[in-house]
Amino acid sequence: MANVDLKEFVFDRVLDENALAHTLAVLGTLPSPSTPSAPLRAIIRFERTPLPSTLASQLSSGVLESTKLIGSTDIYSWFFAWLHKHDDFPDVKIYVICPATEVHIRKYTKQDMLMVHETPALYQSIVKPYILAFDPARTQWVEDILTGDAEALNILNASPEFLILPDMKWDTTNISNLYLLALYRHTDVHCMRDLRKKPHLGMLKTLRRDAWRVVQDKWGIGRGGVRMYIHYQPSYYHFHVHIVYTGHVGLYGMVVGQAHLLDDIISLLELDPDDGPSIIERMTFTYGLGTEHGLYKPLAAALAEGRDDAD
Repeated sequence: MANVDLKEFVFDRVLDENALAHTLAVLGTLPSPSTPSAPLRAIIRFERTPLPSTLASQLSSGVLESTKLIGSTDIYSWFFAWLHKHDDFPDVKIYVICPATEVHIRKYTKQDMLMVHETPALYQSIVKPYILAFDPARTQWVEDILTGDAEALNILNASPEFLILPDMKWDTTNISNLYLLALYRHTDVHCMRDLRKKPHLGMLKTLRRDAWRVVQDKWGIGRGGVRMYIHYQPSYYHFHVHIVYTGHVGLYGMVVGQAHLLDDIISLLELDPDDGPSIIERMTFTYGLGTEHGLYKPLAAALAEGRDDAD
């Protein structure tokens, strides 16, 4: 929904707050452009922007509007401080989802995590049907990028098999938080489980090489300066790879079990036989699943029953 006026947002409730990540997600409504009397549910996610590296050098020029001493002891002192309004230093980045579906609301709601063990049989009986039933409308934004209807000016690399562009979570300014996304152009890979040696190994190696070249040419970051990884489970089922500066720490999406290094996936595919089931097909994956995820109930039930759906 374009041209959102945040002053018209009507607050309902807090969905989640994360003091470590400096984020806050809330639910409310925004007026519908076509039917003002029927407001649309909306999620707003607030995120504190990172401080620029130039901040300290501007202390003498009055970048701070005011300070308040909180306490001190020996050689240590600590303060609250307020920055002057500055076009180069936005305080908050805001994400808006409108209209927000129940799926969106569950995704952004604070939830407990359960470690599940997804065997190949459970993948076939529970996970794969869930993926194939995934609402195509939830990946329309991906299709818009791939067809050139969105983000066309932001594409950093285009090949017959994938596009590389800045992820929406990055401000495109602070290199220490660099975050790029590689989107696969085709639909034969929904998730990591679909990767195979013959059709995909060459593509993944080319993606890795092109990503190295992009970050080197544009930002002077050499090999080893970014980590590339694949989520499982991903938040949407169109294959993509995350490309993140190695110094960018604390991202929730880099937790053990969810993030799988592209280098490791390439190595597994290299070990695969030319014929027969791949290693990824035969593996049991262990990962955290939130209680609001669509797979939670069936996989939790299988775990509680001690099932692996083996023949």
